[in-house]
Amino acid sequence: MTPVKADGRRPPRMLGAVCGVVAAGAGLALAELAAAAVRPESSPLTAVGGAVVDRTPAGLKEWAIREFGTADKLVLILGIVAVLGAVAVAAGVLAVRRLTLGIALAAGFGVIGAVAALSRPEATWRDAVPSLVGGLVAAGVLYLLVTAAKRPRPVGAPPGGTWAMDRRGFGRLVAATLVVSAGAGYAGRRLGAFGSAGATASRANLVLPAPAVPAPPVPAGADLRVPGVSRFLTPNRSFYRVDTALVVPRVDADTWRLRIHGEGVARPLTLDLRQLLARPLVERDITLTCVSNEVGGPYAGNARWLGVRLADLLREAGVRPPSQGGPADQLVARSVDGMTLGTPVEAVMDGRDALLAVGMNGEPLPFAHGFPVRMVVPGLYGYVSACKWLRELRLTTFTAYDAYWVRRSWAQQAPVKTQSRIDTPRALADLAPGRVPVAGVAWAQHRGISRVEVRVDGGPWREARLGDADGDDTWRQWVWLWEATPGRHTLEVRATDRTGAVQTGERQGTVPDGATGWHSVAVNVRP
Repeated sequence: MTPVKADGRRPPRMLGAVCGVVAAGAGLALAELAAAAVRPESSPLTAVGGAVVDRTPAGLKEWAIREFGTADKLVLILGIVAVLGAVAVAAGVLAVRRLTLGIALAAGFGVIGAVAALSRPEATWRDAVPSLVGGLVAAGVLYLLVTAAKRPRPVGAPPGGTWAMDRRGFGRLVAATLVVSAGAGYAGRRLGAFGSAGATASRANLVLPAPAVPAPPVPAGADLRVPGVSRFLTPNRSFYRVDTALVVPRVDADTWRLRIHGEGVARPLTLDLRQLLARPLVERDITLTCVSNEVGGPYAGNARWLGVRLADLLREAGVRPPSQGGPADQLVARSVDGMTLGTPVEAVMDGRDALLAVGMNGEPLPFAHGFPVRMVVPGLYGYVSACKWLRELRLTTFTAYDAYWVRRSWAQQAPVKTQSRIDTPRALADLAPGRVPVAGVAWAQHRGISRVEVRVDGGPWREARLGDADGDDTWRQWVWLWEATPGRHTLEVRATDRTGAVQTGERQGTVPDGATGWHSVAVNVRP
């Protein structure tokens, strides 16, 4: 056996940082593998990210949506990874000097992940397992690497260098750890994909019945075909998505169930998808809007939805609206990931086309938009009406229960406000003088749009030409031809709904019940 001796030197800080990052990567990879055996939502990154979303103040959430749009979830995950990387570096550097403390820090991050996982809706003790596994693996790998780096140098070895272990041997150890970690991470991803294969197949095999009540044809003049204006029907791939799900739930349609119960429910119902599809299906064009949509923002879209009238199901369950003496005024919808949304019972049962939707633009709902079943209620912002991945409907009262967003400073009830948007020309556009089409969309779901006006530089309002109306629940395109003169100009737009109410110019943020104000764009017209 080769004699060894200690030279009293510690590995440098940079080497400790490498040990910490490699250990953290190994922990995450094994945690992903463990999450594949539990459920995707139990992954440490997903669990911690969800807990962060739940505890983020409404104003900060609005800022993130405004600044990053639909990439806000990716930015959040990258931020968590950056924090994890910083903790990993600190744990590695600390372990070089105080091995026990460094290992405790690495393991402690796993405990944080476990606590976050247990705080999520619908969590069980099993959801803590991936984070705990990740923390133990990270602590163990950190111990292995730091101990190897501090191993005494063999007698007779050259005295040069700043740390004891042979660099080549340490490099092989790190490389082996990275290979094993990458393999575990890849296996976790593959197993996760395999676990959702049944859901993918159930959607691919689903054939939607023809509607018993088809939507009327879209009027020929509804789409003005002005370049730059949003298409009248928004393609599924372009439809906005705003929700808190860091991992899109992939629900198997063959095992999906919906439960309807609560106050005033004389006959509780439990339905599977086959039973739901056996009922008369209604097809309707409906525009959805997110309450996070700022004035002129992109979070509005129009689609053709296919589904069952929600009011019919509630009546079958024996539910009466408050106006007819029913005890419940709130319908709480719960998603498979635990999200809750509260909808006024009166609005659902007042005759509007409130649907349990199964189809979107002629195909089964995309996973990102709620497959297999979601709610669509025209005239209400999505956070009080548009529950995706629906699994439960419970009748209660607004005084007895606050849904997810209401507990986070948003209003209990939120009818859509009249809004209009300039799609073209874009802000800061550089235009040639002469006739310029100013065009966009306007919406006031369940009331409809009767008039759109445009003005230039605060001058008189000029009436725009409207596209044909496709009912009161969809947006309308509009266009006004402007004789543009050289200089810098500001264009503004406002709409009037069919009740005669004119869109207010008073600026208000999105919290607590939706933004108000006139959309404006500044443009430059060349000499």
